[in-house]
Amino acid sequence: MANPCDAPHYHGGRLFAATKKHPEAPKPWLDLSTGINCVAYPFVTPGRDTYARLPEPEGVAALESAAAGFFGLGPRAACVAASGTQALLQTLPRLIPAKTVAILGFSYAEHARCWALNGADVFVAQTMDELAAAEVAVIVNPNNPDGRLLVPAALRDLAQSRAAQGKWLIVDEAFADFLPGASLAPELPLPGVVALRSFGKVFGLAGLRLGFALAPEPFGRRLRDALGPWAVSGAAMDIGVQAYRDADWVRQSAARLAGEGEVLDALLREAGFEAVGGTPLFRLARHDRAADLFETLCRCGVLTRPFTERPDWLRFGIPHGEDQFARLRAALIGN
Repeated sequence: MANPCDAPHYHGGRLFAATKKHPEAPKPWLDLSTGINCVAYPFVTPGRDTYARLPEPEGVAALESAAAGFFGLGPRAACVAASGTQALLQTLPRLIPAKTVAILGFSYAEHARCWALNGADVFVAQTMDELAAAEVAVIVNPNNPDGRLLVPAALRDLAQSRAAQGKWLIVDEAFADFLPGASLAPELPLPGVVALRSFGKVFGLAGLRLGFALAPEPFGRRLRDALGPWAVSGAAMDIGVQAYRDADWVRQSAARLAGEGEVLDALLREAGFEAVGGTPLFRLARHDRAADLFETLCRCGVLTRPFTERPDWLRFGIPHGEDQFARLRAALIGN
């Protein structure tokens, strides 16, 4: 593949393709394309037995309990673990037959793709009112890529009005972890509402493949049945429990990301970018020469996230430490 962004539904990453196109780029690459915490959680490696035997149901229960506590999930809601949020995105359309699905605004493309693959007519709603026409409404909150954020009260009101009509609301909270008060989880369960949470982004361990669906208990049982046994690896269970019980590390990471995000904001302004939005894990910025700057950054071994639909946009993950910021500065502005 000549360009990683030529891939259908490109979401960031694809360092192999970027390296193939830019073999002269210095290594290792600085990957700022995925909105994942650059500092991974320092877990204790699970013992060899974890890899040698099938995961136990008790391990799943311990993981889901730790995650539910971390999310502040209501006590009567189900917390269902899966091998990444992507697995849940692909499973939900099979459990919620829908002819019409509305996604609020320009957002994460996998939602539209997964529902369309299951035969739904998918459209983009520009306002909350436009969601009313669809059997399933999908809201990414905070939104990816622009960070648009709806308060839980607005989502609760929307959910109640939709439930009265037998309609569903899916809320993707993949980037909500570092935003206190942003999650709908404490309000759950709500009829017809499924919230999705990601593990890999906040803990910098995307390769572990771990995600959760938060839902009313009857739907949670259906979802567990659909995912089948051993939906999560033993290693993911062990590491997930460690991470979700480490509140100090999460607080320290939030403070670090806030400070480094401000440094990135200043650097992007200096480089001539206009802020569009973002979250504690990424920034979206506009530049008339964004496409050229993407290639310039690649030649310097820095991978960012472009958008075919908006060629004047680039998304930047939050760099960590003086060396990474110096490398980004040199690529954008020069020494």
